[in-house]
Amino acid sequence: MVKLSLDTLDVTPRRSFFGRVAGAMALGLAGFGATAARAQQPAAPDGPDWPGALKGRHRQVVDGYEVNGGGPLAFAYTFMVTNPSPGAATAVVVLRHGAFPIALNNAMWEKYKIGPSFNIIDPETKAAAVKNPFLHPKPGVLLVDDMAIDRLIANGAVFGACNIALMVQSQKLASNAGVSAADAAKEWAANIVPGVTVIPSGTWGVNRAQEGGCTYCAGG
Repeated sequence: MVKLSLDTLDVTPRRSFFGRVAGAMALGLAGFGATAARAQQPAAPDGPDWPGALKGRHRQVVDGYEVNGGGPLAFAYTFMVTNPSPGAATAVVVLRHGAFPIALNNAMWEKYKIGPSFNIIDPETKAAAVKNPFLHPKPGVLLVDDMAIDRLIANGAVFGACNIALMVQSQKLASNAGVSAADAAKEWAANIVPGVTVIPSGTWGVNRAQEGGCTYCAGG
């Protein structure tokens, strides 16, 4: 009869056990190395630094999604005028969807027939707008002179305009000017009202403004 010892019986299980442990450690170290390599890769771009560092204790983003007679501008003006202490408040305005044309200069409104195409009425003429009615308006034309986009920018409001709206609307109206969709998009981008930043999208802008400490105001 063969005499078996505990050492004889234990050899195979112990070798199997340590083999499994070694294999698991190797896999774990490989996974750790892959995770470390991913961590060292540069982060994907997060868009422009917009709206940037906002001043004042009170901050509000006006979500402009329709022209609405200049409603988004009026709300921004109202917020600023009711927080009159110097440096007390900052208004951020996002022009997206139907409100995007407010971000374009007079030349684009005329060339691409923005007013007639989108049924935007000029409060001065009471007819379809052939120019941006909210940019450098004559005194008394708007409900309040200081709600004009150029005056709001001069008074410290921060403006962002949706790039997706720019692309979609310029393509839609390209035929009005007899140009290609690509050329229309380039021309619109080059004719944004000074002081307005083109941002990845309007919803992106509303999010970034809120992350920067703004409360939300629907401005359509």
